[in-house]
Amino acid sequence: MKSRLFVSFLALAIAAPATGLIVGCDREVAHEEHVKQNADGTSSKSETTVKEKSDGTVEKTTDKKVDNTPNR
Repeated sequence: MKSRLFVSFLALAIAAPATGLIVGCDREVAHEEHVKQNADGTSSKSETTVKEKSDGTVEKTTDKKVDNTPNR
């Protein structure tokens, strides 16, 4: 019984890192960030990120934030 549990544990320990290689992870291809300051002290920030997923598809994400409080 103990040897069967030990063998199962060893098989799990060997297989766990291999699943990370099979699944993979996203790779960031491009990243752009633009900040625009207006004359009245407000600002806007736009950020674009392009990622390549492990299956080869490409995903583009754009975030835009506007800060209407003037900087003094």
